[in-house]
Amino acid sequence: MRTLRPSDLAREHAISTQAVRNYEQDGCLPPAERTPTGYRIYTDLHAAALRTYLTLIPAHGHARAGDIMRALHADDLDTALAIIDHGHSQLLRDRETLIAVRRAVDHLVTESSSATTGSPETRTIGELAHHLRVTPATLRAWEAADILSPVRDPATGYRRYGPDDLRDAELAHILRRGHYRLDHIAAVIGQIRAAGSTEALANALTDWQAALTARGLALLDAAAALSRYTAALRH
Repeated sequence: MRTLRPSDLAREHAISTQAVRNYEQDGCLPPAERTPTGYRIYTDLHAAALRTYLTLIPAHGHARAGDIMRALHADDLDTALAIIDHGHSQLLRDRETLIAVRRAVDHLVTESSSATTGSPETRTIGELAHHLRVTPATLRAWEAADILSPVRDPATGYRRYGPDDLRDAELAHILRRGHYRLDHIAAVIGQIRAAGSTEALANALTDWQAALTARGLALLDAAAALSRYTAALRH
């Protein structure tokens, strides 16, 4: 196997030689042998490790990419595979969330917005429960799950649900009818709040879909790179 200098590895990826040394120190590359004068000696295996690690980052992020490489170098393939499985599972969950958001927003915009036209500025828990045909206990459970966040009337301490709360409650009601879990619904509502409105969120869905597609392709690239690298480690 040929020997390589840190600069050889660095040049391939347009990174600094210090970055290469840091990756080795962090366990993302196998330990390098040293010359009698203390210089690192890299090989094709180190070059393959660096390619693999840098391919893992877009798919799994820096932290998990490092965890995968360290597990491989510790001969702990099962741990590496478990981390990879988690990445695929997270992507699937994100896809499900996107589908839930898209369906809920489409339904709310086309059907539910008219139902709230002319509604009072705020509603009590009883009024909102009656509007949705749920119990006040259900609304309190949604609040505990971070789905709703009503303000309190300073005079009475009672909950008051404003326009955003009405929107979130409508979405929660739609998603519960679709048998979504409360934690999943909370993630959907979080996306709505971050966007600022259902219209803004609808405009962001295309970008979100593109990001998920890019991550899926990155996972494919990472899997191919890992397959090659694990084969190289066995030889």
